[in-house]
Amino acid sequence: MAKPLMAKATAVWLVDNTTISFKQIADFVGLHELEVQGIADGDVAAGVKGFDPIANNQLTQEEIDAAEKSPLHKLQLKYNPAAQGEEKRRGPRYTPLSKRQDRPASILWLVKFHPELTDAQISKLIGTTKPTIQAIRERTHWNIANIQPIDPVALGLCKQGELDAVVQKAAAKKAADGELMTDDERRKLVSTEQSLGMEAEPKIPTAIEGLETFTLGNTEEDGDNDEPVVDADSFFNLPAGGRDEDEEI
Repeated sequence: MAKPLMAKATAVWLVDNTTISFKQIADFVGLHELEVQGIADGDVAAGVKGFDPIANNQLTQEEIDAAEKSPLHKLQLKYNPAAQGEEKRRGPRYTPLSKRQDRPASILWLVKFHPELTDAQISKLIGTTKPTIQAIRERTHWNIANIQPIDPVALGLCKQGELDAVVQKAAAKKAADGELMTDDERRKLVSTEQSLGMEAEPKIPTAIEGLETFTLGNTEEDGDNDEPVVDADSFFNLPAGGRDEDEEI
């Protein structure tokens, strides 16, 4: 439900100029009922000048009269056709002045380590402009010699989850377009937390020379196994008289 402008000031005016219940006013302006009661007692919004919702095209007198007659009536914000169709402005996110000087370093980091990202994605992620990104890509930026790549997450220009989401989206688009990914690009798709928790990948041995010696050496040196090492050929080289003795028995 849409709320009126200047909620507390509107509540002050309704408390001072109508007999509408605290509950009705609280529901209309989006405050707690106790806050509205505090306004009536002078404990809340002291010194706040009332904001007339009728004069400012937010309520009608008929709506106020209906609410005064019935405590169950809910105030409805007046329909304003001029406000229809307004949407939040879309574009690069706002970056504080204190961090704007860090954006070139973040752009260089993204261009270097995530080349799959488009200029539009980088622009939306850290709040910069496409000409700046293009200048850093082409190394024509006026300060390119002094720019060092720095992770935008470390600089506070974006969150790690936002960066991971953009990288995953870029990788999915690249795969949909049929482009092959390198091993380095696949590693970049793993989030920082996941990559830190991963074990090192086992390396395939280039040669197996000495593996038998290593196995037998472990058996002889370890004191846990007292059984002698038996040669397989000994099973087939039986004593010459062994068969004669068995036949006499």
